[in-house]
Order: sequence, then structure tokens, then C-alpha cells
Amino acid sequence: MCGICGELRIDGTGPDEALLGRMLARLERRGPDNEGRYVKDTIALGHRRLSVIDLSDASNQPWVDEATGLSLVFNGAIYNYKELRAQLQSQGYQFRSQGDTEVVLKAYAAWGESFVERLHGMFAIAIWDARRQQLLLARDRFGIKPLYYSQTRDFFRFASNTQALLAAGGVDTGIDPVALHHHFTLHAVVPAPRTLLKGVRKLPPAHVMIVTADGRDRVFPFWQLNAAPEGRPQTEDEWLEATRAALVKAVERRRVIADVPVGVLLSGGLDSSLLVALLAEHGGGNDLLTFSVGFEDHPDERGSEFEFSDQIVERYATQHHKIQVPNHEVLDRLPEAIDQMAEPMVGQDAVAFYLLSERVSRYVKVVQSGQGADEVFAGYFWYPQMHNTLGSGAGRFAPYYFDRDHDEYLRMVAAEYAGPDYTSALVDERLRAAGADSYLNSVLHFDVTTLIVDDPVKRVDNMTMAWGLEARVPFLDHELVELVIGMPAEMKIRDHGKYPLKKIARGLVPDAVIDRPKAYFPVPALKFVRGPFLEFMRDLLGSKACRERGLYRDAYVQSILDDPEHQLTRLQGSKLWHLAALEFWLQRNVDTL
Repeated sequence: MCGICGELRIDGTGPDEALLGRMLARLERRGPDNEGRYVKDTIALGHRRLSVIDLSDASNQPWVDEATGLSLVFNGAIYNYKELRAQLQSQGYQFRSQGDTEVVLKAYAAWGESFVERLHGMFAIAIWDARRQQLLLARDRFGIKPLYYSQTRDFFRFASNTQALLAAGGVDTGIDPVALHHHFTLHAVVPAPRTLLKGVRKLPPAHVMIVTADGRDRVFPFWQLNAAPEGRPQTEDEWLEATRAALVKAVERRRVIADVPVGVLLSGGLDSSLLVALLAEHGGGNDLLTFSVGFEDHPDERGSEFEFSDQIVERYATQHHKIQVPNHEVLDRLPEAIDQMAEPMVGQDAVAFYLLSERVSRYVKVVQSGQGADEVFAGYFWYPQMHNTLGSGAGRFAPYYFDRDHDEYLRMVAAEYAGPDYTSALVDERLRAAGADSYLNSVLHFDVTTLIVDDPVKRVDNMTMAWGLEARVPFLDHELVELVIGMPAEMKIRDHGKYPLKKIARGLVPDAVIDRPKAYFPVPALKFVRGPFLEFMRDLLGSKACRERGLYRDAYVQSILDDPEHQLTRLQGSKLWHLAALEFWLQRNVDTL
């Protein structure tokens, strides 16, 4: 796991090494173990390494093969790299390292642009092909690894975060009005290729981008999730057996492909508890490292789930680390967390993940995490609501998911950002394209291919990599998702959702954990905005920078401030925090340029 960046000069000049250095400085925390640079003719590649697979210097990057004219920087983990290496060796390719990096480069040499179809894992890849005079970028199927870019008639730049691109300069930092609508409607999700900044774009998941030396580009998908697969299981027992086998395989892949210990983020919920159980059952033993975090209780909400995670620890005798964070630290450390967000986020657990990752990184470099299970197996409360409602498209989706309707959005933003209902149009398009056999499966298809990428997945990547910690997400193994997307919707939502996981967990996980109501990462201080948190947000929205930016209408801001605790979205997020989070991100990341 690493941070990557680079520049292709289109105007014929040579890259600026000082510029490359500025970009690398903003990626250092993603890869604290080594820095590498490659500059030649019109191309510059930069890499910050977190050593996880093949810890020797032989796997340092950029990886350069002068014989083929290929140079690579790569962020991620390829779980089938040993199988691919064997295939390549049978074709005559020789290797001088033991890691997955060299395999990626030689896979491209052997199979060309289609090589990415053979990769099983999470990845953001950049390959400069000197012979063809083209730069290839690729991003994994679910966007687990980020890949941003900025493009003008003079240059093409890419990086693992927006901060590196902003540090390089020359970026149009104006607000994209379409992205702004998505941001405030879809819980801070801005689907690729847009970001909130006009001059920064991101490669969509499961896509390849080719940029030629003269600046022409083409983008195409290398994989699509089939919502109606053929040859799927028929009976419930067949579904459960196939799902269990796929999940065990996904968990095992993410355990064994590492040359360092792999821990588990144990929240006390079903998903992470099941990961621990499967790891223990399939070779994890009593040396399994687990980590839980909790905050101070709030008068209206508990701040930890230790009573449930403790049951898993006791059953499997894991080497457990219980981390307790005082509420004041959430506010004290908030600026740091905001600085690590490649795009503004409003999930209340972003800061929690940041603080948790800091502590966990003292013990391990790799953890497995339960993100994705709710989206794949229909675990959230709004899925049954959508399933049981008549209608279609965005009209059926919006009442249970949109943070605010279009009319409210128009009351919130200044006139220059007002426009049509971009988000409903996007949702209609994506739901139609899913081709699923039911409305709920269309929603789940949209969720795992679009929404999840820019909410929990991005959040986990940014906050863990801020501390050089690699998070692996077995519930987003593409073979598992390909299987489950075709499962009958009624089976997924049975028993308040995630029925298949509950059945698989029975006997492995305590019933108290399985049967508890669905819970969310508790960060009471950002949900019940009182005291110092309320004053912080009030000052932020009343600041000179916010007033001069002119994004929000004063009357709307005041209406939220008048009763902040009762101004919640349909997903129970704080509308005040939504406003403040975007403004704070802009002040920390854009206004300081």
C-alpha cells in the first residue's frame, strides 16, 4: 500500500523535479517506508512506499524496466499475484523480486491493456510505456484505491489524493455545481469522474485511462458487475453454501498475502465479528490481533460497543487492544483528520477512524475491516423501506436516502450554484443501467458500484493511510459481490437485513452479537452538536472566509443554527455538520494555497 503521483508534460518541456517533490510530500503519510522518483524526457513518476509484500528494497518503486521501456508506480495489493507470476514464468518472463509490483508490470508487458482484467485485488496503477508514448492508469473494480488527476493542454498529473495535485499548482479550484448537488444530496458522495473542484477529476472504478504524449485520452471499463448472472444457486441452502465459501476465500486471501501481521478492526458488530470468527476457524489461531475503539458516552447515546466486541475477544482469545478516546480529542484532532480527506466527508466515523488508525498503526501495518457488508447484504434500515415502497427510479429512492430534497437544496445554496436536479437524473440513469431482477437489487448494484466508493470505502482508505495502515475489505471481494448481487432481494433483507451473514455466523458468533439491532459507529460528539462543537461550527459558518465564499444562503444557515440537534438528514446525519465539514475542508485544503 502506497501513495503514487506523476506528471506527463504535453507541451514538450521536461518535468519539474521540485514539483514532483511537493506532490510526494503530500503523500508521505501513505507510504512512510521509502520514497522513489523516476524522471526521464517528458514523464515523472513518484512513489511513497508502505512495505507489506516483499519487504526488501527489491520491490521499491518506481519500477523501471529499460529493456521493455516500461515504468510503473502502483498502490494496492494483488491477491493472486503468485498465480499470475507462475503464468508469466511459464511464458519466459524472469523476476528479480518476490512482490506483486513486478508482476503487475510484466503482466502489462505480456497481455497489454487487458492485463488489468486478470488482477484480483485493490489497486491504482500508472504505467508509462515509452515505446508507445502513452500513460496507462487503472483503478480497481470498487475504487478501494483512489486515483485523482488534473489535466490541461500543457500537462497531465495524477496522484493518490487531491492534496498532492493542489500542491503541484495549476488547478482550477472553482466549485463544480453538479458535484456540489451530489455532495449535499448523496451524503457527500460525488460519483467519478467529478470532484467538488472543477480542476480535479478521478478515474472511475473498474476503468482504464490511456493518455498519449500529445494529450489525447480515452477511458474505458475493464469490468462490469452483472446484476443477473447465469448459473446462480437456486435453493437457500445452495446460496448460503456458496456465499460462505466465497467469503472464506476472500478473508483467507487477505490474510495470507502479506509479509507482515494482519489484524482486524473489531467494532462489535456482526460484520467484523464474523471476520474474526472465520479467521480463527481457518488458521488465525490465538495470535490474531484485534482492535476496538470507543468514545465517552453521551446523555442520549452510548459511545462504545465494547460489551459486544469483548464477547468476541473472549470466545476466540484474540490479542486485543481496546482503545478509548475522550470526546474532546474529536474536536482537538478534527483539523488533522480534515487535512487527510482527499475530498470532504460528512460521515461521523471519519474522525473516529483517523484516531483509531493512529493507535492501531503502532502494532500492525495491515488490518481487515468489515466495510461493504451492509451494502452487499442489505444491512441498512433504508433498504427494506425502499423494497416495500411502490414506484421506480429516484422517486422511490430519494425519500429514504437523499440528505435533502432539491427544493431544500435551492434554499441552501447561492443562486450561482442553483440548477436542475442533477442527482435525481444520475440516480435514474444508474438504476436503469443496473439491469437487476428487482428494485432492491438495482439499488444494491448502484450502492456497491457508486455510492460505497465515495463514502465508507474512501473514508477507510484516507483515514487508515494517514497513518501508514493498510485496510483490506473482504466483503468487497469482487467474486463474492458477483455472487451475492444475484441473490434474491427477499433473502437479503429477511430478519432485518443481512440474513445470509446471520445464518453463516450462527454458532461462530455469540447470538447476542448476531441478534442485536443494527448499530452505527458511535461518535456522539458529532451527532449531538452541543457546547464546544456547536460553537466551533457556528464560528466556522460565520467566518469571513465562509461569507466571502458565498456558497450558502444566510437564512438557511441561520435556520439550522436555530435548532441544530433536530436538523437531521434521513440517514440521521447532522445538517449543521454537513455545512461545516465542507467549509472547513475548503479552508484547510484550498484557501491555504
